[in-house]
Amino acid sequence: MAVTRAHVYVTGYVQGVFFRHSMAKRARDLGVSGWVRNLDDGRVEAVVEGEESDVEVVVEWCRSGPPHATVEQVEVSWEPATREFSGFSAI
Repeated sequence: MAVTRAHVYVTGYVQGVFFRHSMAKRARDLGVSGWVRNLDDGRVEAVVEGEESDVEVVVEWCRSGPPHATVEQVEVSWEPATREFSGFSAI
């Protein structure tokens, strides 16, 4: 299968609701790599790399997030994979 990379920005009530922790767990469960972090403007940013179908599952998860999150918008840029990550971390 094809390996791909998604650069994701999530807007809404997504900080302080375990978004990063929950996303990292979901990504690790699927075996994808990358990172997720909070931004100063209230959004969450993530880079996810792995098998295309697994990355798509994580991106789709971002559209709802964990139970207490309120996702308003998800921006996704698809990029070539760099294979620079060895795991998935919440920064």
